[in-house]
Amino acid sequence: MQAFVFDQYKRPVHEANIPEPTVGDRDVLIRVEAAGLNHLDERLRAGEFKAILPYRTPLTLGHDLAGTVIRTGANVTRFTTGDRVYARPRDFRIGTFAERIAVDETDVAPAPTSISTVEAASLPLVALTAWQALVEKGNVQPGQKVLIHAGAGGVGSIAIQLAKHLGAQVATTVSGKNADFVRELGADVVIDYRTQDFETELSGYDFVLDPLGGDNLAKSLKVLKRGGKAVGISGPPTPEFAKAAGLNPVLRLAITALSRKTRALAKGLGVSYEFLLMHASGEQLRQVAELVDGGVIRPVVGATFSFDQTVQALATLGTSSVRGKIVVTGPTTA
Repeated sequence: MQAFVFDQYKRPVHEANIPEPTVGDRDVLIRVEAAGLNHLDERLRAGEFKAILPYRTPLTLGHDLAGTVIRTGANVTRFTTGDRVYARPRDFRIGTFAERIAVDETDVAPAPTSISTVEAASLPLVALTAWQALVEKGNVQPGQKVLIHAGAGGVGSIAIQLAKHLGAQVATTVSGKNADFVRELGADVVIDYRTQDFETELSGYDFVLDPLGGDNLAKSLKVLKRGGKAVGISGPPTPEFAKAAGLNPVLRLAITALSRKTRALAKGLGVSYEFLLMHASGEQLRQVAELVDGGVIRPVVGATFSFDQTVQALATLGTSSVRGKIVVTGPTTA
């Protein structure tokens, strides 16, 4: 079957003919009808996550999919042939930039019924990231003040909607041209990062979701009230994450050193910082689908490309001003 792979880290992505997936007893074989692009795809290719996610090459990229079940393993109980589904396959089983993929059934959920296949494919990774940040780690409660950076992006656009559903007062940072857009998503306070400094404009926040890292994360810690929490998805990873991930002792020491400054700043401010590398969850995607079909969350697809344009689509990551997500339509799109 056709897929898009890279042969070595930092080498270009290209189309290739690869073997058909092996379908395990608890796997569903899915015809990929649309696949969402994520910055993680490019960061993996560039080798940025090699220490945490040591993939062997050649590797088929792609973390999001929507499509149709075409075969089930012997012990699958949740799905049957013909089911329309969406998923974020677990780490080390990615590869949605392909015609077909085998996915553990616990990573899969029925696709929302009120949106298109393309829109469904845009959701899994970013919706799971928002859910795990705001619900699992943040335990965001009604009335709390939440800051979500990059509100017009893939994660931010979903996180704003989820935070509002949870009853939070939401602030976000965007460029001025996206101010009205994020207000439509539910943002109460909008900061134009090009003309305003959120560190001086905001204070007393309960929770921050930061996809940017670096100086932005350091400044974010300072807008939290005592006892508040920041969750970062770009890093730095923390010793707690390294231990939970079962990383080797050398890596754990390196990660401890890498995050020392951030952890010390948080401690001095009386706040906390956690690193999030989202995990696959079909159960959480079922809950997301309910919110989508209930009108609480709407996907944001800023651009689509055909399957044979996957390389060009990946090249736009980080270089375009697309709102929300970029999606590649599969060779067969419903």
